[in-house]
Amino acid sequence: MTTVLTLESVQLAFGMQPLLDGAELRIERGERICLLGRNGEGKSTLLRLITGEMTPDAGEVSVPDGVRVAVLPQELPEIRNRTAYNVVADAFPETARLLDEFQALSMSAGDGGDLNRLQVVQERLEELDGWRFDQRIRTTLEQYRIPPDVSLDTLSGGWQRRVLLAKAMVTEPDLLLLDEPTNHLDVPAIRWLETALAQFSGAVLFVSHDRAFIRAMATRIIELDRGRLSSWPGNYDRYLEAKEKAIAEEERQRAEFDKKLAQEEQWIRQGVKARRTRNQGRVKHLQAMREERRERRERSGTARIQVEDAGRSGKLIAEAIGAGFAYEPDKPLIQDLELTLMRGDKIGLIGENGSGKTTLLRLLLGELEPTSGEIKRGTRQEVAYFDQLRGQLDPEKTALDNLSEGREFIEVNGRSRHIMGYLQEFLFTPDRARSQVRVLSGGERARLLLAKLFSQPANILVLDEPTNDLDVDTLELLEAQLVEFPGTVILISHDREFLDHVAGSVFFLDGEGGVHETIGGFSDWRREGGLFPTEQPAGKAGRSGPASGTAERSANDKPATPRNNKLSYKYKRELEQLPERIRGLEQEVEDLNARISTPDFYEGDPEEVQQVLGRLSQAESELETAMERWVELEEMAG
Repeated sequence: MTTVLTLESVQLAFGMQPLLDGAELRIERGERICLLGRNGEGKSTLLRLITGEMTPDAGEVSVPDGVRVAVLPQELPEIRNRTAYNVVADAFPETARLLDEFQALSMSAGDGGDLNRLQVVQERLEELDGWRFDQRIRTTLEQYRIPPDVSLDTLSGGWQRRVLLAKAMVTEPDLLLLDEPTNHLDVPAIRWLETALAQFSGAVLFVSHDRAFIRAMATRIIELDRGRLSSWPGNYDRYLEAKEKAIAEEERQRAEFDKKLAQEEQWIRQGVKARRTRNQGRVKHLQAMREERRERRERSGTARIQVEDAGRSGKLIAEAIGAGFAYEPDKPLIQDLELTLMRGDKIGLIGENGSGKTTLLRLLLGELEPTSGEIKRGTRQEVAYFDQLRGQLDPEKTALDNLSEGREFIEVNGRSRHIMGYLQEFLFTPDRARSQVRVLSGGERARLLLAKLFSQPANILVLDEPTNDLDVDTLELLEAQLVEFPGTVILISHDREFLDHVAGSVFFLDGEGGVHETIGGFSDWRREGGLFPTEQPAGKAGRSGPASGTAERSANDKPATPRNNKLSYKYKRELEQLPERIRGLEQEVEDLNARISTPDFYEGDPEEVQQVLGRLSQAESELETAMERWVELEEMAG
């Protein structure tokens, strides 16, 4: 196996608190590793060390000669009025600059241009293999179904992220780094990303708190906890089981240590006679134990989330009767809506980006009136809103000022609470509480918004992508509080596991105006045959991506195939055989995942482990190709 990254005894500290304390890590080609850790532990900092943006205080971060590292950044680019081709070309800045210069010099050569400079540029391009540059970019864009001339500012967040992944992949990296890659993606885009990464032969190191994504992708878990990196072979569920045992063992050892320390402290405080005869070696041992206890780094606390209850709303929250809404005449975003929302219901809204989820939410809350039909609304409604863009936070104010609004105390659940004490329950130290919001991490901003949200009396909670940037511990606590909340909860989320745990029913917006209810969570919707438009057979697909300029097409589009309502014998035979092949591949993928999930899988022969993982990746790729071919032939058949 080929090593693509090594960390040896890496130290890094900001102030007195070490973010990395003797970190050790080795990554081999073909691994897909999830980096876990609570918000503020230093995960993004570790990625910056690997890319060379930062240098450690001590130790070594080593990338072997010839190993290429590429990054899919967490944030989308601020300058978006550029074509997809230009963005991907930025992966080769020197080559792109030289080609532009070569073209300019070539045009001016006949007018007495600088022929010497032209020759220098040409020679350097040959050294860089720059003449293949254009072909590589266009091939990669075609592979990801991205038109080269499409402008980035006409694309959704999911398609912009697809362009950035193309930029990373065009360099043919050996190690790909991803920081929260599923943020702001809808479920079809997440599924596409999972497929693309499964087909990638290099190593992947990703930071994510999307548990379904981690389960689908990770072959190993790396955890950053109190400055230490620990490795957990196997999938996410195996990690959870092993981690629970490790925490219990750590607590047992600490309890034994503290008991012994208490006994030694009692001995040292004995009377005069004992002090005259005490063992100096034992005294030194006690001093060492005290020092060890002082240096012990406790596990980060867990956020304490409690919802401020505003009292019961009316029994009816909203009832839609044949309701519809259109921003433009003859282009309904929602039509013929029949829906009843009662006090205490917990619902999830799912659908591709642009399908109308936010519009439906505003209709239910009375922020919009239907353009057809009727929506009745209940009484005594107090709404608290969690905004996925964190727009309710002033980036120039401190976390403290954002919450306090000039007050020293706030009232939460009938109790007067000091602002600083309340923020500490959401894991803000005094220093971080006095920091401007613009310097806070994404996870810290999410926790601050939750603190602000839950300090407001409410009987209806509206959460728009609340899981972005939250660490798993805080996520699970939020789930528990939402389940226990006596009021009404409306979720917009692409986090499949979060919806499964919280929602009592989900409403799917199909992008054609229809809203369809399923009792249960996301998995229940799937089990009942739920598909997004981009997963539908031909003729039923909805809008999902760009074709050129601002136009859109299916995420599974392939180069245009001539339509023929009567298939040839060869194509007809292929179409007849595909369902059986698809079923066989689905069964193989299921069997391989079951094999990988066994406790002793990663303890076997390393070569056999890699063969199984490689076959899983290949089978998933073959399944995706077979599904696309089936859609294509169905369309040809009309």
